[in-house]
Amino acid sequence: MLKKWIVLFFCLLLTNLHAQQNKEELAIKKVIATFFKGLHQGDSTLMQTTLHKDIKIQTTSINKEGTSILKNESRLKLLTSVANKKPEHVYLEKLLAYQINVDTSLASVWTPYEFYFNGKFSHCGANSFQLFKEDNQWKIIFLVDIRRRENCKALKEMN
Repeated sequence: MLKKWIVLFFCLLLTNLHAQQNKEELAIKKVIATFFKGLHQGDSTLMQTTLHKDIKIQTTSINKEGTSILKNESRLKLLTSVANKKPEHVYLEKLLAYQINVDTSLASVWTPYEFYFNGKFSHCGANSFQLFKEDNQWKIIFLVDIRRRENCKALKEMN
């Protein structure tokens, strides 16, 4: 009888832990969705709500010579460029999947994407987000993305 209670206790504990993990993953997805909503709408104020004050932002790409490039960007530059987005410019970053890992107050999120400018495919790649939970709120503390035009599904479909 005691074994049944122990098994039941651990089943309930695991169920509770799984539910908590799902709750955190949904909260993290909401932060990322809000980030992109701000980007798409040119709303830097909305986007700013998702960013930690000490965020680090980088972009990677491969130039025409085949050399890997790493560029740093400041929080202010990102927010200024979003705020200055021309209304006639339509951005759509279509996230293809989410891979989320969480450990207490640290989360890592991988999101492959396709980027469209004014309805036309531009490039593809992946984003890597690191989030930190501070004062019960998830904030993006690090963002790096890769941008490429090769091996993109959308480009293959266009040809």
